[in-house]
Amino acid sequence: MIVLDLSRLLSRAGRPTPTGIDRVEIAYAQHLIANGGAARFAAVTPTGGLGLLPDRAAREFVAAVAAGWRGDSRSPQPTQPASRIARHLRLRLLGSRERASTRRLREDGGAVYLLVSHHHLENQALLARLRQRGAARFVCLIHDLIPVQFPEYAKPGQAENHLRRIRGAAQFADAVIVNSAVTRDALQGELNRAGRAPPVLVAPFGTDLPSAPSGGGPPIARPYFVVVGTIEARKNHLLLLNLWRRLAAELGERTPLLVLIGQRGWETENVVDMLERCPALSRTVIEHNTLADAEMVQLLQGASAVLLPSFAEGFGFPVIEALAQGVPVLCSDIPALRETGGDIPEFFDPLDGPGWRSAILDYAAPQSPRRAAQLARLNGWRQPRWQDHFATVERFIAEVAAAPPVP
Repeated sequence: MIVLDLSRLLSRAGRPTPTGIDRVEIAYAQHLIANGGAARFAAVTPTGGLGLLPDRAAREFVAAVAAGWRGDSRSPQPTQPASRIARHLRLRLLGSRERASTRRLREDGGAVYLLVSHHHLENQALLARLRQRGAARFVCLIHDLIPVQFPEYAKPGQAENHLRRIRGAAQFADAVIVNSAVTRDALQGELNRAGRAPPVLVAPFGTDLPSAPSGGGPPIARPYFVVVGTIEARKNHLLLLNLWRRLAAELGERTPLLVLIGQRGWETENVVDMLERCPALSRTVIEHNTLADAEMVQLLQGASAVLLPSFAEGFGFPVIEALAQGVPVLCSDIPALRETGGDIPEFFDPLDGPGWRSAILDYAAPQSPRRAAQLARLNGWRQPRWQDHFATVERFIAEVAAAPPVP
């Protein structure tokens, strides 16, 4: 039996749009519910313990979160149902007792506690208690080590906190799932330092964005490019904004548009100043901080290309989301995006302004040969599917459950 931790989703129930990690947790929850097998849901209590969630309410919560993020609801507040159920579940957690929860797991036998976000992975006391009480095997998913490897892109203190998370996984996990070989290689050093060798599975994520309605033209008449992701320093929005300011000065009304899809993150004063105070960008850049998946897909499908000039990534969801919609990708030449995109996108150094400029102008042109060449490569691309990810993960978890615990 798998016990999936929903703590992150509970903490983000009122958010109008998901991050990449949110998409992973909701995909796991939906898969376990749809699969009809033995599954339970848990979350961390306000006192730092582990509590089991009432099954029916947990399933209703997952459905409400997914509907709100997809844009299925016609309500002006699509996240309201999920927020209401989340409040109910948090109240239930107030009265939850960890010993009672772990006793139930022991009685059921063969439980695997699965944490697919980084939420509370630094709570090593909780992980130690689960191991000591023999309640369940512990399997976690590591998305990246970016705050540790590139602390300059993280919030103050996040590097130290993330290192505690990684060390929690290294010390207590019976097995680890990672999204890429890049993440596996970064994790290996911490596993070596912990003196443990839990099995590590590389299982790339899938994508399940809805298809846009057929018929009609692009939602924007002019050529445009899309950037998907939280506005933060490592995503390198600043390169694109400076480039677009220059293009606006040179091309005027012939400048292609830049569409930013994502919430504003941390330490982005320069980017925000440009978005709010630069006259040239006010005419050429469109910002969407909250956008349902259905609306995002419409914008993706009409784009000349999706741009991803990041300095660091663990996986690169926007790459597979764009390619799955048949949209070309221009992205940074970094290992994670090479691994995710294969030989389909065009790759550039994240500081190569002239290279980005040349490609953007080429892809914006009618009948662009470079764009046509990438679309031709895309014809042979095999879309990663969540069902393939879960088939691999389920075999892995079954092997973990059957093997002796990792010392």
